[in-house]
Amino acid sequence: MAVALVLGGAFALAHAAGFRGARSWLLAVSPLLPLAGVAVSYGRHADPLYEITAATPSGGLRLLLTRTAAVLGVCVPLLTAGGALLPPAAGTPGAAAWLLPGLALTLATLALGSFVGCRAAAATLGGGWLLAVTGPLLGPQGQGAAGVARYFAGPAVQGAWAAAALVCAALLALRRRSFDHLETR
Repeated sequence: MAVALVLGGAFALAHAAGFRGARSWLLAVSPLLPLAGVAVSYGRHADPLYEITAATPSGGLRLLLTRTAAVLGVCVPLLTAGGALLPPAAGTPGAAAWLLPGLALTLATLALGSFVGCRAAAATLGGGWLLAVTGPLLGPQGQGAAGVARYFAGPAVQGAWAAAALVCAALLALRRRSFDHLETR
């Protein structure tokens, strides 16, 4: 539902309103959708049978990763295809530029979630991401795409996102046992 709402908004901005920065806005929001999906798909608040599920052999991190894969399986193709169908603007990265930042933020949510819970981790990282990208998007006309591009464009930036994803995956592997216990938050 959230993916359809975001894509619909981007297409309405681009095609109905003639807004040239729609792809920049979609790129800025796309990494947040998997975070939201992870936050609402796992834990005491999302599953009425959470205590029973957590006690099963397929509970814990295995269940969390299964649900995360389901969220990514919906978000990745739809957001990437939607971004490709939006009209490009000068200085805006390609439609798939959000994939590594989205993966890194999702893995960071899972890793941080091993300490504070998935909802708190998603809210913290999502809020930090919004603070980082909103400034350039709301800047003077014409600078929004270039400002957001610094978070997505170029081999160095994408390499940094890939390295961050690897570090978060390693931390998640080290903290995998923390998901075997019931959430207290």
